[in-house]
Amino acid sequence: MQLQEILYSQGFGTRRVCAGLIQQGLVQVYMPDSGEMPVVIAQAATELEAEGLRFKVQGVEWQYFEKAYLVLHKPAGTECSQKPSTYPSIYTLLPSPLRLRPQKAAVQGVQAVGRLDQDTTGMLLLTDDGKFIHRMSSPKHHVPKVYEVTVKHPLDERQVQKLLAGVVLDDDPAPVRAAACEAVSEFHLRLTLTEGKYHQVKRMLAAVGNRVEGLHRSRIGGVGLPADLAPGQWRWLSAEELVAVQAKG
Repeated sequence: MQLQEILYSQGFGTRRVCAGLIQQGLVQVYMPDSGEMPVVIAQAATELEAEGLRFKVQGVEWQYFEKAYLVLHKPAGTECSQKPSTYPSIYTLLPSPLRLRPQKAAVQGVQAVGRLDQDTTGMLLLTDDGKFIHRMSSPKHHVPKVYEVTVKHPLDERQVQKLLAGVVLDDDPAPVRAAACEAVSEFHLRLTLTEGKYHQVKRMLAAVGNRVEGLHRSRIGGVGLPADLAPGQWRWLSAEELVAVQAKG
């Protein structure tokens, strides 16, 4: 693949902008024979093996990925929206290339896989793979998601059993059940869900006579939120994590 095409596919701007970055000497590539010293390539049409290619653009390290799969530690006070109404968008936490990766759809860049409310924190996946978003969002796939819930009133065994047995929400006569539910402490509930209805955790707790005071998603599928990922930080998912995050438990 031509170097300008590689940069374009990774979100560094139009083909003309990418060619300009290369011609100005702003792109360095880790060549197989150059070891850990990247070399400047100034010819936009230079053919390179894209898969696994590491490079620098204006001094910033990047790696080629055909599709982007990210994990973000969502902080409180952010919205999972391209056009936020009140709070800053989670997309402002990402570098520009991830927001500009070319897509056949109208919206460019990576998109959140599902949404978390503005006051909810924790694990959020983002990708530009539409099939992955559909698969992870489909109720048929039953990917478990684990939430750490801080509640207003002391928990008791009756509430836990009700959540496991199923509660009826006001917009659906079919009971909604927790896949797993554990009172970690008097005010801390660990709740596992395999579907994602609007404000589901808050409504389920309200249905058993309690109230959510804090909500944090700690795990999706077989992958937990990385302990070294601070609120507002993101990183690429590894190939192993990409498989594990789709695990049905």
